[in-house]
Amino acid sequence: MDFDNSIPIYLQVIRKIKLDIITGKLNPGDKLPSTRDLAKEINVNPNTASRVYKEMEALGLCFKKRGLGTFITESEDIVKTIKDEMASQIIEDFIEGMKKLGFSYDEMIEIIITKKEKYKNYDQEEK
Repeated sequence: MDFDNSIPIYLQVIRKIKLDIITGKLNPGDKLPSTRDLAKEINVNPNTASRVYKEMEALGLCFKKRGLGTFITESEDIVKTIKDEMASQIIEDFIEGMKKLGFSYDEMIEIIITKKEKYKNYDQEEK
């Protein structure tokens, strides 16, 4: 995993796991690697991996079963919330980026409408 030096590593790892959950790479109830294995897998300090799981547990993204390990949440509501939050962040980043480029809100909408044609069959392609 490549890290962005401007964002804490544990937050980047959590974001990656969230993305894996909403894209189906990780499913509800899936067992996560042990803290030590996660640290080795992504080449970080075991304390960082431990913080990832503690933060995820506090957010309701995972749960621990004593003696068995850490598992992805089985709550569909939490998964939907994650997806909605990530979508909102992408939209906010887009708007901020477009504002920095000097585009007005109406120009942003115009560009989206123009690009919509390119992706008109998106839903059919995904199935």
